[in-house]
Formats: sequence, C-alpha cells, structure tokens
Amino acid sequence: MAEGSRPVLIRIRAAIPALRPSERRIAELFVGDPEVAANLSIAEVADRCGTSTTSVVRFYQRMGYAHYKDLRIDLAREVTREQLARTNLPEVSGDIDRHDSLEGIVSKVATNETLSIADTARTLDMDALAGAVALVLAARRIDSFGVGASALVSLDLQQKLSRIGRTAINWHDSHSAWTSAATLDDTCVAIAVSHTGATVDTVEFLAIARASGAATIAITNFRESPLAATADVTLTTAARETKFRSGALGSRIAQLMVVDCLFTGVAQASYDESMAALRNTYTVVHDRVVRKRT
Repeated sequence: MAEGSRPVLIRIRAAIPALRPSERRIAELFVGDPEVAANLSIAEVADRCGTSTTSVVRFYQRMGYAHYKDLRIDLAREVTREQLARTNLPEVSGDIDRHDSLEGIVSKVATNETLSIADTARTLDMDALAGAVALVLAARRIDSFGVGASALVSLDLQQKLSRIGRTAINWHDSHSAWTSAATLDDTCVAIAVSHTGATVDTVEFLAIARASGAATIAITNFRESPLAATADVTLTTAARETKFRSGALGSRIAQLMVVDCLFTGVAQASYDESMAALRNTYTVVHDRVVRKRT
C-alpha cells in the first residue's frame, strides 16, 4: 500500500519518531484528539502546540497535503470511521490513568488492541506480504530475532514455522544472533522484529544477514526506519501505543497478527506438506501428554 493511500492518522502515528519537536507536538495533538483537531484553524493549532503557523504548514505538507483543508477533511473522515469501528467496543478512550478501575483498564486495553489489529489488517501491504511468503518458502533456513516484547513475537514465528517443517531458528541473545547472521547465505532468510525499527541490536542483525547474502524481512511499525532501510521486504504494522506501556501493548498484538498472516501464507502455499507436519506434531505431543496422564 502506497504511503499516501494509508489513513491519515496511521500516517501521522508512523511519522512521529522522525518529526522535529515542534512538528511532533502538532502530530500528538491530531492523534490525541483528532475530533477536536479537525475543527481547528492553522493559527489555533499553532497556539495549542506552542509553535508557529509555519511549522503547521510544514507538518501538513510533510503528511502529503498541499492544502490544510484537505488534512482536516481526511481527519474528519477518520474520526467518523473510528467512531463506527468502536460501536461494539467498550465506551472508553484515552490512555490508562492512575485512577482507572480494573474494569476500565480491561476496556482500554481491549479497545487499543482491537483497533491496532483492525488498522494493521486494513493497511498491510499485500504485495509485501506475498514477497515475504515467497522468500520464506524458498529459504533453506530462516533466522529470526527481536528484543524485549518483539523477542516474544520472533519466538512465536519460529515455533510456528518449525511446526510445518521449516528450518527456523530464533535467537535470544544479540551476539549469538549476529554470529549466526554472519553464517547465512543467499539460500537463507533473516527476519527481524522491532516496533520502532530503531533497536540497534535488531538493525545490526539484519544488516549483517544482508551483507552475508541472505534475504531480509522486517516487521515494524515505522516504514521510514533504520530497520526498514535494511530489509528487502518490510511488513508494516499500524499499532496504537499507550504511554503506560509504549512498545509492548498494541505493537505486540499487531506484530503477532502479521506473523500469523505470514505463517498462514507459507502454510497454505505448501498446503499438503504443512498439514501433514501439523498433524504429525500434534499427534506426537498429544500422545505423550496422554501417556503421562495414564
């Protein structure tokens, strides 16, 4: 999906890490309360963000708009879409607050993660996904790596691929990951997971793998990131993060959704072999669990 065709709020969220401080404040205003922001003039936006009207102009041009009114129209449309998307979700909004009840926390987390999945499904580049599936199908070996919450996603991918007979290895330690990446060749694929796309250890893993001749795949929330620049194929999430647990809530669930799509695409493309492998692995585990119980 071309950048200009992505919904405006998703584009703004994805651009925030690369923005100047003044432009970042403008972006956070639009993302934090788009319904209000859509009704503000350029001067009112500048005043609320403590910046100049020139910065507001520079911001909307950077978002791909020639005129401010077009940004406001798209914002209004996105507000309406999100209101419809929230119809069957709990009536909550905003970040997790110190005064929230447990019921409020559950509602906010559920809403955040549901919308992260929906936005990612809506904007995931199908050509990029097809390219990633083709690379994994052709690979002799697949190495994956991530740090923190992304490490859990990387491990999930490795376990899924192993269950359908793919030679997949997940690395928990960065030095081990780098060492392994240096041994890859053009018959291998390296997959790196990072919400920000700026985690140094993860970027280095993919850079080493690429220099060794391996095909590289990045799973990240930010298309214009160092990790994406090092990848042959980038699968972009559209996660909604909270200040309470930045990088670990919406991002993880969106990454897992992308991993499930990648895995399912690979399994479907090798349907007979994958189904046989899944049956065999299920039987092995099931039989041993039954024996232990009896």
